[in-house]
Amino acid sequence: MGKVLTHDRLQSFFLECARRSFYELGFHDPPIIEYVASVLTTFAHSDQLYRLQGPNGKRLESIVEMLSTYLTPASGPQLPVQRERELRKYVGDYTLFMSGLFRSSIDRRGVLDYYLQEGRRSYWKVSELDLTLYQTGFLLFQELSKNFEYYSGALDYMRKAYFTPLPGEDPFSQFLRNLEGWMKVNLSDN
Repeated sequence: MGKVLTHDRLQSFFLECARRSFYELGFHDPPIIEYVASVLTTFAHSDQLYRLQGPNGKRLESIVEMLSTYLTPASGPQLPVQRERELRKYVGDYTLFMSGLFRSSIDRRGVLDYYLQEGRRSYWKVSELDLTLYQTGFLLFQELSKNFEYYSGALDYMRKAYFTPLPGEDPFSQFLRNLEGWMKVNLSDN
């Protein structure tokens, strides 16, 4: 039960940060904001952020590795539609998270444009697969695809406004330390 409470508190925290950041930038789309907060909540746990593994058990951290391992004909038979949807959604979420909260790191590696393109492409593919599977929600993924760069930019703004790491610190480890502190201070009364 404590884990559920922690997840709910984390979700509330990210929802408040996302609302504030997105509203300050003029984005007033509650389903998108809620979805982005959910991605942040999920990926705040490194086991979820790096949940894909290669054949050798090594975690996959690059989009190229993820796509080549799971979606190329050389990787074996074509994935079932539902599994492809899960993978595409993960890639869209991963690229949104990384290009938003860790934009400077992605940009330094020279792959920001690729992340933005692949994020758009992955979310669009999710919307197409949702239509194929007769699932609702395809419009959300179409919106995420069409305006991927704006939402990634809003996360970059959120990082700068609310999650700034200390000089010389690893941004991801600093982010997790800040998150623990914010949860204790900001959510202890909830």
